[in-house]
Amino acid sequence: MDVKEKILRGRTALGIEFGSTRIKAVLVDDENAPIASGSHDWENRHIGNIWSYTLEDIVTGMQDAYACMAKDVEKKYGVTLTTIGAIGFSAMMHGYMVFDKDDKLLVPFRTWRNNTAAYAGDRLTELFDYHIPARWSVAHLYQAILDGEPHVKDIVFQTTLEGYVHWLLTGEKVIGIGEASGMFPVDPETKQYNKKMLAQFNALVKGKVPFALEDILPKILVAGEQAGVLTVKGAQILDPTGNLQAGIPFCPPEGDAGTGMVATNSVKKRTGNVSAGTSVFAMIVLEKELSKAYPEIDLVTTPVGDLVGMVHCNNCTSDLNGWVNMFGEFAQLLGVDLPKWKLYDMLYFASEKGEKDCGGLLSYNYVSNEHVTNVDHGRPLFVRKADSKFDLANFMRCHLYSAFGALKVGCDIMLKEEGVKLDRITGHGGLFKTERVGQSYLAAAIGAPVTVMKTAGEGGAWGMAILANYLICKKKGESLEDYLEHRVFAKEEGITLAPDPADEKGFDEFCERYVEGLPIVREAVHSLK
Repeated sequence: MDVKEKILRGRTALGIEFGSTRIKAVLVDDENAPIASGSHDWENRHIGNIWSYTLEDIVTGMQDAYACMAKDVEKKYGVTLTTIGAIGFSAMMHGYMVFDKDDKLLVPFRTWRNNTAAYAGDRLTELFDYHIPARWSVAHLYQAILDGEPHVKDIVFQTTLEGYVHWLLTGEKVIGIGEASGMFPVDPETKQYNKKMLAQFNALVKGKVPFALEDILPKILVAGEQAGVLTVKGAQILDPTGNLQAGIPFCPPEGDAGTGMVATNSVKKRTGNVSAGTSVFAMIVLEKELSKAYPEIDLVTTPVGDLVGMVHCNNCTSDLNGWVNMFGEFAQLLGVDLPKWKLYDMLYFASEKGEKDCGGLLSYNYVSNEHVTNVDHGRPLFVRKADSKFDLANFMRCHLYSAFGALKVGCDIMLKEEGVKLDRITGHGGLFKTERVGQSYLAAAIGAPVTVMKTAGEGGAWGMAILANYLICKKKGESLEDYLEHRVFAKEEGITLAPDPADEKGFDEFCERYVEGLPIVREAVHSLK
């Protein structure tokens, strides 16, 4: 069957993901091959000292991304899109959206970017003995209660961005378990919110709110469960042209962490993925719970509810990009106009000639604060001793190592202190565009083979489309793990690099110096106002 026929018969799935700067829609066929796409650029607003997007931003951005995808279908295949096999929505995780009994948004949407709930997160971490980051939904709620915000008494429903869009289009107040785990801790055994912690929270706020927390949170669903259908009203919202028909099934809405796991085939225990761009995070699927709570590690779940240890760092390539741009300026002074990709390749490949420990050089890529290493404000820093080996190769290797520096600090807790086992990890993001270099350094940092796949660049919207397809295409009893392994990634082309023992030793030596030197960058925060 050709692609046109599949579209006409509805043998397709649509994933739409709300990223921080772009909303992307990807349509795939029943074999998960991307066949059309569309996107909409957007930016958060600073509303009342809160980073937010308006409801109008959300709806018009979704409509534009969908319309661009539908036009792509018409241009490529000459047909009007009227039906789809299944649909799924994803978005940047966490944040705070609360509604009253009339479905009115009570305060502007507070995104994950807001750090205003740090005090509440710390108090809940102490109460639960379970790390609650400031960006989690329950931290935002508790901070609003502590601050005596008047809207709290009117809350009847709390959700996240993709949960809101899903509710708008289907009428169902549900959430995928991966996103739920970033709202409030979940129990991997029951696949529901942790009952003990719910009771602790309710006792903590007794008399301060008129609700029990479990009564305002969305219902948890796991991948493969149907989460409602597109209503007539929802079809008009998503596609105002009226071409799209109602009745299309929806899979559970998921967070971008979950769709990243799916898009990199990293939902199996002892696997993981690292996304390295402006920020960097690692997610490792655990075989068991960690022995205690760590402020460096967030605990979330896969889309089927298996526990994941997540290390999220605010800084990765921004400082590195700044140095590359400066070298590019120098090349222009010499009359050499290098394409950006070639400049990166030349400098990255030069780093491979450097000493394994970077010759004693040290850098911190902290353009913004870094909670993993307790640095409160951005102070990018390069420092060396008089006898350090200061040359281009060591300089570039040092900055590439630094891009993974804070990540290694967090991952070492899991891999070395907790003894977490890791068979393979998938790398994706801009740092891996240059062949081999960033991939081999990441393998050295975590001590495990790293795979870079061609389709990893399709991103979370593709991962969400796969979850939508899993809803309608899975065989009876087929797990998500097997579906991905055998029916999505069986023919996937990728390159895997095992860690070089000499690189591992060198990175460990660099990391010792990196940790020992942290007081330097903290002093820079204090002294350089």
